[in-house]
Amino acid sequence: MNHAPAILTLATAVFSTARPLAILTLAPLAPAAANAAPAAPPPIERDIVIYGGNAAGIAAAVQAVRMGKTVALIEPTARIGGLTTGGLGHTDIGNKQVIGGIAREFYRDIRAHYQRPEAWKWQRPDENRVSQKRLDPDAWWSFEPSAALAVLEHWLARDRIEVFRLERLDRTPPPAPGAPAPGIEKHGARITAIRTENGRVFRARVFIDATYEGDLMALAGVSYTIGREANARYGETLNGVQTRNARSHQFFPGVDPCIRKGDPASGLLPFIDPAGPGKEGAADHRVQAYCFRMCLTDHPDNRIPFAKPDGYREDWYELLLRNLEATPATATAAQRRIWINSPLPNRKTDTNNRGGFSTDFIGQNYDYPEADYKTREKIARRHLLYQQGLMWTLANHPRVPAEIRAQVGAWGMTKDEFTEGGGWQEQLYIREARRMVSALVMTQHHCQGRETLADSIGMAAYTMDSHHVQRHVDAAGHVRNEGDIQVGKFPPYPVGYRALVPRAAECDNLLVPVCLSATHIAYGSIRMEPVFMVLAQSAATAAAHAIDENTAVQKIPYARLRARLLSDGQILERPAAATSSPPKNARPPHAPADAPPVDSSLTDASPAGSSTTDAPPAGSSLTDAPPVNRSAGIPARDSSDKSRAKRETCHVRAPLKAARGALASRNPTSHPRNLS
Repeated sequence: MNHAPAILTLATAVFSTARPLAILTLAPLAPAAANAAPAAPPPIERDIVIYGGNAAGIAAAVQAVRMGKTVALIEPTARIGGLTTGGLGHTDIGNKQVIGGIAREFYRDIRAHYQRPEAWKWQRPDENRVSQKRLDPDAWWSFEPSAALAVLEHWLARDRIEVFRLERLDRTPPPAPGAPAPGIEKHGARITAIRTENGRVFRARVFIDATYEGDLMALAGVSYTIGREANARYGETLNGVQTRNARSHQFFPGVDPCIRKGDPASGLLPFIDPAGPGKEGAADHRVQAYCFRMCLTDHPDNRIPFAKPDGYREDWYELLLRNLEATPATATAAQRRIWINSPLPNRKTDTNNRGGFSTDFIGQNYDYPEADYKTREKIARRHLLYQQGLMWTLANHPRVPAEIRAQVGAWGMTKDEFTEGGGWQEQLYIREARRMVSALVMTQHHCQGRETLADSIGMAAYTMDSHHVQRHVDAAGHVRNEGDIQVGKFPPYPVGYRALVPRAAECDNLLVPVCLSATHIAYGSIRMEPVFMVLAQSAATAAAHAIDENTAVQKIPYARLRARLLSDGQILERPAAATSSPPKNARPPHAPADAPPVDSSLTDASPAGSSTTDAPPAGSSLTDAPPVNRSAGIPARDSSDKSRAKRETCHVRAPLKAARGALASRNPTSHPRNLS
């Protein structure tokens, strides 16, 4: 998992995998003394520099080029596309009507890819197992990782976008307190340059952090948080510790957590948090579980059987075996299912977590967001070992029911996907890491339509979806998972521009379309690959406007931004077919219950009591609310599904009055801050 190049260096920008020999050369031997330090490569100076070559970063780069800007795209690994090319081929959408612009172009190009006969190697097109609901006349929403990679590589070559692969941001801490960090140059609130571990310097007028981790955002000194906010912080009901709501993807009743059944003195089995679960609704440091999205196949000529990995630990799967043994005789087929095996073309799948013990490595990623590269790689390797061992166990262990062994054993990794890893890939499914805290924080209220926005730069439409964050022992002495939330039944909603930009006092030339400003539960709805692409296109549009107008990204006129987004096919409002009556408790555009009317003169100099969430009118600049309280820290670390409509009634309407009171009493300038 080491991303650093060994003897290969990037001689020039990478445009396409079709031309590898023209772009990769052996590192030149020094003609002088053998111990002479290599000369630093010349700085790269562009209008816009994008850190993160996932699908969002590529969408931003395409838009920047279309707006006449020079752009450099930096990808820390060797493979572009992130999760979109990393196994997540069964696209999570919510409502396809709100996906427009470059994101829609991608899914249209996916469809075009499969119109070519040579795209069908392992089955005929009429044998495709993908649901017709995902195969629209103009766009396909399910695809192989290799198909997504081919489309995105074609885009890079077509638009001659400079891609610098295997270039990781230098995240070395400052040599002394108060000293500048080696990886960034910043004058006041403006980033002037960033540096990678290879010593390459990138200079730009505007930067975009498109990574899943938010590394550039953190290095720039922008406020952010990690983990779950308390419900009281933003007047939510679905945030914080959620033991009462943890019904889905759950263990069967009665599973013993002890190493020796019935003997607490023997200790707990692996990966059960002895400090959990924490106080209901309270904040904590825990993040959604990670996994690898697997691309499997049942075609015998393309299948690699699941192998027992080196370092396999049977005790890691004892809870799985006990859960299978505890399966009630009355359990339905759906309750017995141990994975989501979503079909893709060519007899392949996008395989994801399902049930109480599956591909999610629950509770083993808490350190990942802030960790250095070496530690992140160690965490990723443990996730890979866990998942390889899981699949071998399900296919081969004698305590696994024979019907499950037969079902799982019919599948395997694919020979023609992720060939360098024997079908296993490098892209960890980072469901959440850092989340920026800016003047606008997207919350549960925006998702459910109680608060609306006047500065839309794209729509989100997915269920509020959090995977489990911890495994603990309940009051009855049985093992339980906690953190899963699946609440939907709300129409598409806008994401505000101010959630993509930091406060101007912290950084005035950075946009963050992936690790945007949102609470844990709101982020669970927004965090979909097509939405990230939509937001990244809008971020690049805003960056180009900021350059043209020689102003901060917070100051560009929204009317002009909106006009360009609409002309480029972005969808900023709910389509008529998706419109429903506003909630009875709807508020005016993004105004908390106690907020004054929207003030068209809202600026950095607004009174301290002004709302941080008031939206500017269409003709005003997109300016900040009062600066962040720099003495504020992240919430204290607390150590101590499917019936969505019913759950929404239970979890939202009943406590709404209390939630409003908490929302009204919060300090709008006391935001969490946690700098790397």
